[in-house]
Amino acid sequence: MSKATKPKKKMALWKKIVISVLAVLLVGVIGGGAYAYSIYSNAKKTVNEHMYKEVVSIDREVTKQKVENLENLNILLVGLDARANERGRSDTLMILSLYPDKDQMQLVSIPRDTRTMIVGKGYEDKINHAYAFGGIDMTIATVENLLDIELDYYVEMNMEGLTEFIDELGGITVQNELDWAANGYHYKKGELNLNGKEALGYVRMRKQDPAGDFGRAARQRQVVEAAIDKGANIASIGKINSFIDILGNNMHTNMDFDDMQNLLLNYKDVRRNTTEYMLQGSGKMIDGIYYYLVPNEELQKVHGMIVGDSSLE
Repeated sequence: MSKATKPKKKMALWKKIVISVLAVLLVGVIGGGAYAYSIYSNAKKTVNEHMYKEVVSIDREVTKQKVENLENLNILLVGLDARANERGRSDTLMILSLYPDKDQMQLVSIPRDTRTMIVGKGYEDKINHAYAFGGIDMTIATVENLLDIELDYYVEMNMEGLTEFIDELGGITVQNELDWAANGYHYKKGELNLNGKEALGYVRMRKQDPAGDFGRAARQRQVVEAAIDKGANIASIGKINSFIDILGNNMHTNMDFDDMQNLLLNYKDVRRNTTEYMLQGSGKMIDGIYYYLVPNEELQKVHGMIVGDSSLE
């Protein structure tokens, strides 16, 4: 597990996802002509009619006032592993904090096995179970309770959508560190060219990896970064509408199109400096189930980091 780091140039995974997604959706803003306007219109319609999903656990008016006053914002980033016709569980939980007065951005990762009180259930369980029990609203409430913070936005993305996205890209290339076989696929060690289904199997494998969830998380980063990098280099602008449609089917957020524009325009300088941190704790078996236990002192420390009571560096 990584400690807090100094600001660095390499963009964090979920920060890169969010910025790239918003950039794709807003490509029409900087374009010209009828086709650029068509992309802009499609992006706006997709966001407002398909991606936008209100939640009762976040007061939209309070958030809008914060944005207007250029106050600090906390965005919950949720990566889902949901098969067809399933709600799924949150495989990735991160809090992206924006500090416009300091031109800084902070990313705090919450291990999915973290044991905490599930708000609305009244008992302790793994934090990623909150999504399975009560969707994004219960997840938001549980994360806020864990760290005693206020969340302003959320962005959830289904990893299943990577299948379509990668196939639309024509596949991706990754460097595989292990040799294993699963679901009819053989993942040889070394450079691999993966289609959508192969990539999904690549990120889901855990039991054959000595590093367990941490190994799977590393492969998730590989695949998402490879997809974003290839997408950024595609010459044909004709694919942008296809990508927007795929995102519309696999991403939800309580940001509407105007919110996205405001963040890109008014909070753009926070990208100058980035810090990353993961909740520090230890694993323990309780009643035959593995949990990640985070001490109260650590929770208080991270609370201070997020609300700005302690140094980000």
